Amino acid sequence: MAKSSADDQELRRACEAAIEGTKQSVVMSIRVAKSRGMWGKTHKLGRDMAKPRVLALSVKNKGQRTKAFLRVLKYSTGGVLEPAKLYKLKHLSKVEVLTSDPSGCTFTLGFDNLRSQSVAPPQWTMRNIDDRNRLLLCILNICKDALEQLPKVVGIDVVEMALWAKENTPAISSQKNQQEGEGPAAATVTERDLKVTVEKELVSQAEEEDMEALLGTYVMGIGEAEAFSERLKRELLALEAANVHAILESEPLIDEVLQGIESATNCVDDMDEWLSIFNVKLRHMREDIESIETRNNKLETQSVNNKALIEELDKLLKGLHVPTEYATCLTGGSFDEARMLQNIEACEWLAGALRSLEVPHLDPIYANMRAVKEKRAELEKLKATFVRRASEFLRNYFASLVDFMISDKSYFSQRGQLKRPDHADLRYKCRTYARLLQHLKTLDKNCLGPLRKAYCSSLNLLLRREAREFANELRASTKASKNPTVWLEASTGSGQNMNAADTSTVSDAYSKMLTIFIPLLVDESSFFAHFMCFEVPALVPPGGTANGDKSEYDDDDPNDDDLGIMDIDDNDSKAGKQTGELAALNESLQDLLDGIQEDFYAVVDWAYKIDPLRCISMHGITERYLSGQKADAAGFVRLLLGDLESRVSMQFSRFVDEACHQIERNERNVRQMGVLSYIPRFATLATRMEQYIQGQSRDLVDQAYTKFVSIMFVTLEKIAQTDPKYSDLFLLENYAAFQNSLYDLANVVPTLAKFYHQASEAYEQACTRHISMIIYAQFERLFQFAKKIEDLMYTIAPEEIPFQLGLSKVDLRKMLKYSLSGLDKSISAMYKKLQKNMTSEELLPSLWDKCKKEFLDKYESFAQLVNKIYPTETIPTVTEMRELLANM
Repeated sequence: MAKSSADDQELRRACEAAIEGTKQSVVMSIRVAKSRGMWGKTHKLGRDMAKPRVLALSVKNKGQRTKAFLRVLKYSTGGVLEPAKLYKLKHLSKVEVLTSDPSGCTFTLGFDNLRSQSVAPPQWTMRNIDDRNRLLLCILNICKDALEQLPKVVGIDVVEMALWAKENTPAISSQKNQQEGEGPAAATVTERDLKVTVEKELVSQAEEEDMEALLGTYVMGIGEAEAFSERLKRELLALEAANVHAILESEPLIDEVLQGIESATNCVDDMDEWLSIFNVKLRHMREDIESIETRNNKLETQSVNNKALIEELDKLLKGLHVPTEYATCLTGGSFDEARMLQNIEACEWLAGALRSLEVPHLDPIYANMRAVKEKRAELEKLKATFVRRASEFLRNYFASLVDFMISDKSYFSQRGQLKRPDHADLRYKCRTYARLLQHLKTLDKNCLGPLRKAYCSSLNLLLRREAREFANELRASTKASKNPTVWLEASTGSGQNMNAADTSTVSDAYSKMLTIFIPLLVDESSFFAHFMCFEVPALVPPGGTANGDKSEYDDDDPNDDDLGIMDIDDNDSKAGKQTGELAALNESLQDLLDGIQEDFYAVVDWAYKIDPLRCISMHGITERYLSGQKADAAGFVRLLLGDLESRVSMQFSRFVDEACHQIERNERNVRQMGVLSYIPRFATLATRMEQYIQGQSRDLVDQAYTKFVSIMFVTLEKIAQTDPKYSDLFLLENYAAFQNSLYDLANVVPTLAKFYHQASEAYEQACTRHISMIIYAQFERLFQFAKKIEDLMYTIAPEEIPFQLGLSKVDLRKMLKYSLSGLDKSISAMYKKLQKNMTSEELLPSLWDKCKKEFLDKYESFAQLVNKIYPTETIPTVTEMRELLANM
């Protein structure tokens, strides 16, 4: 018998090498042939041919548990074993030896965890029965000892297996121990796997009962051992005779069988030789087929690559081709309006062709190709030629449009006729080339700079001419009488009557100038911004006006000029994000509109000369327009309005300074009496200034009030100081006149109310000083005596005062006789002195009442002192004094 592969140590080492790293030890390895059984179907050659495999049983100890595996290994190209399948023995449910194989060497292993139970399990074929029994016994012993469960065994005699194990275990065990030399652990595993006891494993309780029942049929003679023994001997002899007879009778049959087996063996040997020959031929055929398939695959790949390359080259050539009509249009075509559609199409094609040769749109591997470089250079040359031709045409076109309009005098304002500038036709002609400018920007951004300058310089001439003619005719057609510029000087004359002249036409003319030209300039800024491709937002929202005040001169919507421009470029969503664009736009607008402010200044100066107070109205009008200009792109318009506001404020400040100078000239007069002339004149001036206030000119007027009144009060104080004797009378008369003249305005103007209260306080102080001076002039000794008493009361007791020098009772009587004798004459003299030198008679009653009240208050204090210091002395009572004053 040939050596079993179960004893092949080289095979075991090869298996261990294949599963190295899994921490599993190989218990048994054996060579088998694998085939696949099909249910109810005929087998096809090649599909179900037996394949050489190696089955290896391996175990892995993990703590107290032992895991067992059945590994299937196959031979790789180099003859090296490599793992193919792995089964866990704990899922082994069935071991079946196929009855279809007469040799009994083919069996199947059924596992209960396979995904597809509909597929027939593989069939394993051993070289002989011994190899089969060795493998199956090893599997059964591992399942029983390590996993504590046994699979179902079908198609094999258990008793036969047990007897085979009993006969072969010692030899195999000793042989394996001698050959392997793996140590006591491996030997123990092997012997334990191969020892099987019939009593324990192969004879169950049911079989033992059957045997007892069988023996029970022999009840006869069981109790008699000799009789039973004789009976058994006779039966044994009979059986042997029958067996010998059967053997003798079957000898011819056995010979025939042996002859058939021998002939079959010869046929099998011949078949084996034929199959080996066929196998060699088939191997060569497989190699030939494989080489043919390899060459075929290479040819197919090459063919596909060639086809894709041709398609890519066709696309590239199509992109590199320059259509003749576009080349002709770009290099020498006309820019007439009828030809603009062809020019735009040529521009779009050129921009697309240049864009397609850039790396994001062109594969980087094509970028360095010579053909691509040459075509890019050709397109750049076409672009430069077209941009140069288009730029030159547009510069000449802008200049010719403006020259044509300037040469037509009927286009501008003439004597007796104010003409509103109308740029509708100009913008319509420019819009014809709006898309051309968009494409020029796409092709070459640098070309827009000269074009913008050319447009600005041409249109600037037109706008300045329109503004100049309009302003000249506006001033010539406005009729207004000139007011005197001297407002607050001391002289009086016919100028006071001329102040009532109506000069509203002056401010109306200024408002008309702004109403006509500010929306025009805003529209021109907006049109220029979008026509010249600045990425800025729209200046005027749709449906709105530039200043928020729709005038009678706004015959058409200024936004109509921008229609058709916003939809040229889809990049307007990015407007306002680039501060550089906004700065460039404002710089261009400076070139476009610079110089036009001079005509606005001329109107402001003209209005100032006619009526300086109209600066208030013009300031309010300018503020209203300035607050309406919020768009960033209208930067120059805001600057223009700001300059106009500054100009108006400067002129008004000039008027205020001149008026203040007129006020200050009053202090040159050495002798001033009565109310100064500029006080009532200021009331007239303030009344008229309030009538001219519009919008936000309130602050301007309040500042003028502050400056006027401050100069008036300072000048008043200086004039009063020139004659201290009459300074209080002079001050109270002027402060009273200031209050009387501004009473109505102070109730509605907070700034004037503040100065009104200031004048009121100064008036009260001047009255108090003047009245005290008059009282002391008549009763000086009386009140000086009271003053001495009051001063001594701080240092000595009241009862000691009559004993002081000059304060005795005798001195008191002398003083009373001097001061109170002829009291009615003294009071009359006090009234006459109060009346003397007073120019404002209407103030006398109130001043006399104040004087009497002040005298009574002082006399009451004196009477209280006398009653306290000189209780025995008698003086006129306060009541008597009040009655006397009331009768005066």
